[in-house]
Amino acid sequence: MGLSDLPAVNASLNAASASFLLAGWLLVRAGRRTAHRNCMLAALACSTLFLASYLVYHFHVGSVRFTGQGAIRAVYFAILTSHTILAVAIVPLVATTVVRAWRARFEAHRRIARVTLPLWAYVSVTGVAIYWMLYRM
Repeated sequence: MGLSDLPAVNASLNAASASFLLAGWLLVRAGRRTAHRNCMLAALACSTLFLASYLVYHFHVGSVRFTGQGAIRAVYFAILTSHTILAVAIVPLVATTVVRAWRARFEAHRRIARVTLPLWAYVSVTGVAIYWMLYRM
């Protein structure tokens, strides 16, 4: 595996994270707390691996320019802007959500998770969209 493979790996990690988040949400709604915890920890692992891989790639490559023209350019930058802002905001939200669950403060965990989950899912899904727009369009 070379450096040029990392964008696809990163997109796969984001897709896996989004899938684990959805599964975890469905599981907690079904009352399956242990399975929910396992899915959420898997989502956390995928997101953490993504961040490490993303930083390695961009340390070596720098920024990648979007070459699309016309309306798709505006769409790309709207997605990228919201994704970037929320990607920064999600880190402390995820950390707080995980710590509250770890400490068995489930009511506080539930309150913040209602904010964290949709934002984290959005960041994961838009990460895949950005990959497709940058490398596949």
